[in-house]
Amino acid sequence: MRSFVVDASAYAAVAFGEDGGLELGRRIQGGRIYAPSILQYELQQVALTKCRREPSRSRVILEALERALDHRVGIRWMEPNAMDVVLLGQATGLSAYDASYLWLAGFLGADLITLDKQLAAAHDSMAIA
Repeated sequence: MRSFVVDASAYAAVAFGEDGGLELGRRIQGGRIYAPSILQYELQQVALTKCRREPSRSRVILEALERALDHRVGIRWMEPNAMDVVLLGQATGLSAYDASYLWLAGFLGADLITLDKQLAAAHDSMAIA
């Protein structure tokens, strides 16, 4: 069974039905999905932003958030090593948030699922090294 680390950009696309979300959902289906707990807060921020932009859709947005974070989805929450995240952020120029996803993917030897170009490029360069 394949393992995936999914970041907020990708999981928000899946959770909220954004462009590319259906394809990403199919890609990770049946795999083991891992994420640092920061994903929960990033998704909450995405939902809040969406609710502010489209208040009439708040109920639908909140229901999508609830489904995305439901324990039955099976996300395995793992916390990255704090010192390693800082060092990785220094080495790559990524934020600590993004470096946490990159660290977790490297630690687990998992595929990183992201729509963030800078994070994807850092992952690709780390895989080559």
